[in-house]
Amino acid sequence: MSNFEPELRNYYDIEQLLKRFGIYVYLGKRLWDLEMTGVELQNLHHSGLIDDHLYARAKIVLRHEHEEELKRDQNTD
Repeated sequence: MSNFEPELRNYYDIEQLLKRFGIYVYLGKRLWDLEMTGVELQNLHHSGLIDDHLYARAKIVLRHEHEEELKRDQNTD
């Protein structure tokens, strides 16, 4: 990847990163989207298209978003 390191603060930022590689994730449920996004990030990392630092930051953001989504689901029950 180039020297340009995108700011990854939320899920939208990760979506923009994936779009740079032509990857769009929409499964119809936000929790599923978050999980599939994690799989896509892992594939990009294993392919050497994103470095360790960017991958780690993206996974932290995804973990946070996933936890928040689980809390929202529990509150609606």
